Amino acid sequence: MLKGFRSFILRGNVVELAVAVAVGAAFTAVIKAIVDGVVNPLNGAVFGKPNLDDLW
Repeated sequence: MLKGFRSFILRGNVVELAVAVAVGAAFTAVIKAIVDGVVNPLNGAVFGKPNLDDLW
């Protein structure tokens, strides 16, 4: 796996790297929306607190 990554980096294909960054950013936004809209309210209902930051 590292050998393939090394050859990718050494190839210098900036377009593929830019697409990967864009897809990663979109995926992050989708996951954040799911966590904020579904997971946190469910945890709040179970634990009785809407903000669970102090549990960690």
